[in-house]
Amino acid sequence: MVMSADDVLHVLVSLDAAGVRAWVDGGWGIDALVGEQTREHDDLDLVIDIAQVETAIATLATHGFSMHHDGRPTSFVVRDPTDRRVDLHPIRMDAAGGGYQAQPDGSDFYYDPEGLSGVGHIAGQPVACLSVALQLRCHEGYELDENDHHDLRILNEWLAVQ
Repeated sequence: MVMSADDVLHVLVSLDAAGVRAWVDGGWGIDALVGEQTREHDDLDLVIDIAQVETAIATLATHGFSMHHDGRPTSFVVRDPTDRRVDLHPIRMDAAGGGYQAQPDGSDFYYDPEGLSGVGHIAGQPVACLSVALQLRCHEGYELDENDHHDLRILNEWLAVQ
């Protein structure tokens, strides 16, 4: 199932109303930075404070989402009956405003405070997202798929005209 811009905004508004701070990551995060949807997305990637995981799960459950894949503490995926998916990446916030995401190998990936200061737009609405620099760093260290290549090309084209 495709995750539409309206679906994304509905999830973000619901989480915000429950007090869950979320940053848009992944393909939707890049589309938010460039200010337009550039491809179809089969999920929504969000970075959230690990202290708010249970609130996020409960909030999304009220909208029909249930646990699909539990890979905590690194990530977990919830999906609804129509197969819309939200892939959540919990981070342990630090005093500086950044956060650490546990990795499967036992290491941590650091989301620096500047990286969590991104602002983009989805369907004309402002959303918190990862910064350009952090998006680029998040696309290192693994084999990129077709969507990753598309997203990075779009981001680099957008950067070239900024």
